Amino acid sequence: MSRRRELEQHRQRLNETREIMSSMKALAFMETRKLSRFIEAQRGVVEHIDRVAEDFFSFYPATLPLLSASQTVYLLLGSERGFCGDFNKSLVEALLAEQATQQSESGQQREQIIAIGSKLSGLLAAGKAEVSHLDGISVVEDIENTLIKIVDTLKRLQKENAGLSLRILYHDPDRQEIINTQLLPPFESHQHLQQPFSHPPQLNVRPEEFCRDLLDRYLFSTLHETLYLSLMAENQRRVTHLEGAVQQLDDKAADLLPRSNTLRQEEITEEIEIILLSAESLERPRKSD
Repeated sequence: MSRRRELEQHRQRLNETREIMSSMKALAFMETRKLSRFIEAQRGVVEHIDRVAEDFFSFYPATLPLLSASQTVYLLLGSERGFCGDFNKSLVEALLAEQATQQSESGQQREQIIAIGSKLSGLLAAGKAEVSHLDGISVVEDIENTLIKIVDTLKRLQKENAGLSLRILYHDPDRQEIINTQLLPPFESHQHLQQPFSHPPQLNVRPEEFCRDLLDRYLFSTLHETLYLSLMAENQRRVTHLEGAVQQLDDKAADLLPRSNTLRQEEITEEIEIILLSAESLERPRKSD
């Protein structure tokens, strides 16, 4: 096989790979457009629950459960798929930094890690912490199933421990950084609120029952929003990463084109020389006659 044909086949493979990556980039971009609508709606739900919580706990602060955490749970929202740069590696680095800070402040404490996504799970070394590996999210439709698995895991851990401290580490698409926030125990900032109204809210159930339902809704809605945000950040990273990869493929293909043209010109020159030599060899017998 000539050198030019090898280059042409290489350029063809580059173009085929480029088409695949372009399709993946388009799908990731479509996912971000879909997620933007879900995030906007879910943020409204979380903000509404937070306003209700402020109103409720300003009059019923005693209903807020004050639990001493016997175990710290880290929920890391990684990716199920690749092509998103250092998305998962940076989460592991943030976890190690958080663990070092907590140990220096409060000493050694039991830890549990819930890792979302196969790519993240592959990077995590258990060490002294126990790790629960859950399937990650590929598209927005997977969020409900993942959310149920997270809640079931938290329920199991709550049964095994008197109290949990839950911290979530995830990528925020707006700030373009990793957010480390505490979700459990909930509403710690609502313990000493001033009463915004002269009369307490009218309830159809006992305050303790209302509080339990409010906490469940808060946990479910906040986790929902966080999963949306993490998937949005992941797809944004994927779009950026694939854009760079496609550009590199275009550059490589462009670099190969002049070389291929040069080799083609050399082949044409060789063919012309062969034709001329053949013509000369045919003319010599005629001259001798």
